[in-house]
Amino acid sequence: MAAKIAYDDIEIGTELPAKAFPVTRATLVQYAGASGDFNPIHWNEKFALEVGLPDVIAHGMFTMAEAIRVVTDWAGDPGAVVEYGVRFTKPVVVPNDDKGATIEVSAKVAAKLDDKQVRVDLLAKSNDQKVLGMSRAVVRLT
Repeated sequence: MAAKIAYDDIEIGTELPAKAFPVTRATLVQYAGASGDFNPIHWNEKFALEVGLPDVIAHGMFTMAEAIRVVTDWAGDPGAVVEYGVRFTKPVVVPNDDKGATIEVSAKVAAKLDDKQVRVDLLAKSNDQKVLGMSRAVVRLT
């Protein structure tokens, strides 16, 4: 399915609206229930510290899913995303407090491709550190 955005109206360098996604320990428990990933590094602080992590960390797939929301919201149709990939560079550390963590995502159109598709490059950061590298999506426009 194609996005509701016209290919001819998009220019390389077009910035998508940036978003910030809060993540709390409760969010991680909810995601674990939905995904079936109950690895204790995502909910047990003692275990996470014992295996050398700075604290409980968000699921990588959760971080990836939050980041692509910037693109799907912009495109107006999640089915318009025909390709998406990332490299995990740093974990999203989620402290056990009232604030938790925030995943900040920005994106821009990096290339216009054939067949009315564009490549969107994403930047995902948490605590001022890049958490996803080589984060790119290909989106089919109208």
